[in-house]
Amino acid sequence: MILEAIVLNVREGEAAGFEEAFEQAKAIVAASPGFEGLRLLRCIETSHRYLLLIEWATLDDHLIGFRGSAGFEEWRGLLHHFYEPAPLVEHFEPFVEVLGGD
Repeated sequence: MILEAIVLNVREGEAAGFEEAFEQAKAIVAASPGFEGLRLLRCIETSHRYLLLIEWATLDDHLIGFRGSAGFEEWRGLLHHFYEPAPLVEHFEPFVEVLGGD
C-alpha cells in the first residue's frame, strides 16, 4: 500500500465550490485501477486548507495509471483552478503502525 498525501490550499472564499467539485471528482479517482480508498480532511485552524489522503496498491498505479489517464485530466479540470499555491504531493509507505482499541 502506498499513501499519497496532498496538502491543498484552496483560494480563500472558494472552499464551498471546491467541496462541491470534489464530490464529482472523487468518483473519477475511485474508478482508477489500484485505487484503494481516500479521505479528505479539512483543517481546523485554516478552513480553506485540506489534506487529501489517497491509498494506492502501488506507486505506479498513481504515477503511471492515474496520472497518465484521461480521468486525471478531468480531475485536474475540476479541481486544480481552486489551488493557490500548487499542491504539495508526497508518497509514503508503511513503516510503523499502532492502532487504538482492544
